[in-house]
Amino acid sequence: MAAMTFRTILLRWVPALSIMALIFFFSSLPSERIPYYGGWDYVIKKGSHALGYGLLGLSYYYALPRSLSRVYRLSLALIMAILFALSDEYHQSFVQGRTSSLGDVAIDSMGAAIALFLGAGYSSNSRSISSR
Repeated sequence: MAAMTFRTILLRWVPALSIMALIFFFSSLPSERIPYYGGWDYVIKKGSHALGYGLLGLSYYYALPRSLSRVYRLSLALIMAILFALSDEYHQSFVQGRTSSLGDVAIDSMGAAIALFLGAGYSSNSRSISSR
């Protein structure tokens, strides 16, 4: 297999970097700029956490080199998502009207783990039979 070019490697990281930027943007919003969704507020906000970090975990998996074993890439993608969740909650603790929560980190981690479990096997970047 030919070595990947720097441009190719960079392009593989664009989804992860974009999702990280979006998460950072939303966690930078002061509490008064965050909409309230009534009875669905908790479900929508926590579901958004899980979905965002699920997509982040999958984008990390996609960006990591195929030369790594599937288990290693899955584990590394999950660890990277958890570390970003921790750093984002820390960042959020400095935003007006916002607090950090280990509960949110747990939801973020579960979202990433579920997405990686369900989606990584279907990735064109996986070592599944369909990608050979």
